[in-house]
Amino acid sequence: MIVKQLLHSGKVVDKPWGHELIWAHTERYVGKVLHIKKGESLSYQYHVVKDETIRLLTGLLEMDIETGGERGKLRLTPGECLHITPGMKHRMIAVEDCDVLEVSTPELDDVVRLEDRYGRADSQGSK
Repeated sequence: MIVKQLLHSGKVVDKPWGHELIWAHTERYVGKVLHIKKGESLSYQYHVVKDETIRLLTGLLEMDIETGGERGKLRLTPGECLHITPGMKHRMIAVEDCDVLEVSTPELDDVVRLEDRYGRADSQGSK
């Protein structure tokens, strides 16, 4: 019975763009699956400390990325991965319904929002 107690189903957190399933959360790392509805997007944001890598599981995802002062767009198809380092400005936009696997360091509140269609950002960014 002790082994059975180790199992869990994760935690679902509703978001205006869909939801996230936090399936692992330790002092050293966090694992999530982000479900982003077609046409929705996350904030244009960056992290001060948080380091993350994403892998598109399903759908078609467009990314706004700014690194080294250059802003551009990437399009991810299932199986493609992207490492998002601290300070890298980015935004995920679902061209189709998407499921995105995200693994990161555990600083979940380390989000500086620069733009947000859901009213969660201000002119100086917010956490």
